[in-house]
Amino acid sequence: MSTNDLNLRQLAGTIATNLLEIGAVSLRPREPFTWTSGIKSPIYCDNRLTMSYPAVRDTIAEGFAAVIRSRFPDCEAVAGIATGGIPHAAWVAQKLNLPMLYVRDKAKGHGKTNQIEGHFAPGQKVVLIEDLISTGGSSLKAAVAVRDAGCRVQGVAAIFTYQFENAAAAFQAENIPLYTLSNYTALIETALAMGKIQEKDVELLQSWRRDPQSFGE
Repeated sequence: MSTNDLNLRQLAGTIATNLLEIGAVSLRPREPFTWTSGIKSPIYCDNRLTMSYPAVRDTIAEGFAAVIRSRFPDCEAVAGIATGGIPHAAWVAQKLNLPMLYVRDKAKGHGKTNQIEGHFAPGQKVVLIEDLISTGGSSLKAAVAVRDAGCRVQGVAAIFTYQFENAAAAFQAENIPLYTLSNYTALIETALAMGKIQEKDVELLQSWRRDPQSFGE
């Protein structure tokens, strides 16, 4: 394992701790949440809360900056995916002294009808920033929009992923690298160490990631 990989693994635990401490992530394996889709979930993630905690958001920005320096050293612009990725992209772009863009889920219905805001040029190398990866659909939609606009999408970086297999497969199918600062596995390990969950909850939580559709049945 390289030093960079080790540091990113340590960062995954640090960010998982931060998300649990500020309540951005809640775990209820015995009383699951219900998502808009109807899926029963033992986890609720609201990374928008990170905006309100300067130390946490700076740790996240430093993590993103480290990923870009390490994995995409020739990145020429940082693009935030609306809406959760926008503030983080701005902080990262500032740290790296790079141009910042943001990408809507669809083009505006008025004015210049832009889907991508900010100045960019054909061939520009862009890394997209997202707050959360679930199925990956919205992130990939934004990445494809940037690619279709003539830019070179180098990859997507996100704060957290549920680690669903279909999301990983979707990014692979589009040939778009995905890097995340923390993940579901690190979160469970951290929550157990912090006493947020019990040992008997671990298998239940892991079963949800393997098959979220059948959880709670």
